[in-house]
Amino acid sequence: MGRLEGKVAVITGGASGIGRASVERFAAEGAKVAVVDLDEEKGKALAAEVDGIFVRADVTNAAEVEQMYDAAISAFGGLDVCFNNAGISPPEDDSILTTELAAWERVQQVNLTSVYLCCRAGIARLLEHGGGSVINTASFVAILGAATSQISYTASKGGVLAMSRELGVQFARKGVRVNALCPGPVNTPLLRELFAKDPERAARRLVHVPMGRFGEPEEIAAAAAFLASDDASFITASSFIVDGGIHAAYVTPLEGE
Repeated sequence: MGRLEGKVAVITGGASGIGRASVERFAAEGAKVAVVDLDEEKGKALAAEVDGIFVRADVTNAAEVEQMYDAAISAFGGLDVCFNNAGISPPEDDSILTTELAAWERVQQVNLTSVYLCCRAGIARLLEHGGGSVINTASFVAILGAATSQISYTASKGGVLAMSRELGVQFARKGVRVNALCPGPVNTPLLRELFAKDPERAARRLVHVPMGRFGEPEEIAAAAAFLASDDASFITASSFIVDGGIHAAYVTPLEGE
């Protein structure tokens, strides 16, 4: 038996990157998974691969968020895990001196308001089904500052972290655990596209990683699977950092040290 045998999980942003790797890992661990995304082609194909379901939903739309959870409950008979992972990092979100209000608001809607909506609807249903685990994707930038700023992204992830901590405390005695997963820079299509356009920016970021490399989606998925499982039964309201040591580094090692 896998660690998630018999559990039902809803994973947003599930068709690519960390979301896709998490869908695959959760299914391998025995969970029934609802893949939530706007990309129908990739989402349906992935859901078929893992014997799950695909739900097309805009996570900034309250009604569609409600419907995605109801679809999972209807298909699988319950709900145990809400992995609120969907997010964006558009190039127009940059320095506060150049980021326009429209870009700021779009990132806040997708990265923060969507997590509020998913937590509101998801926690209500988890309580109805005896409790469970909520995992909200924040970021290491929620606890560190960067001179290569993505100001709205950073602020949104700080909001996710603070909200997760508060919800984790609020529902701790009601059987619902809420944790913020804080990845470091991860080797996803989004990051590769961003850094392909600006190799200097990539180099400036990579030098700060003690391990000397970016993370892989599968490594973040493994952490999410742990937080979703009963192995994490005493972990709530935490900032679960998976960043190759960035948050703890003052000077990183040279090769051979």
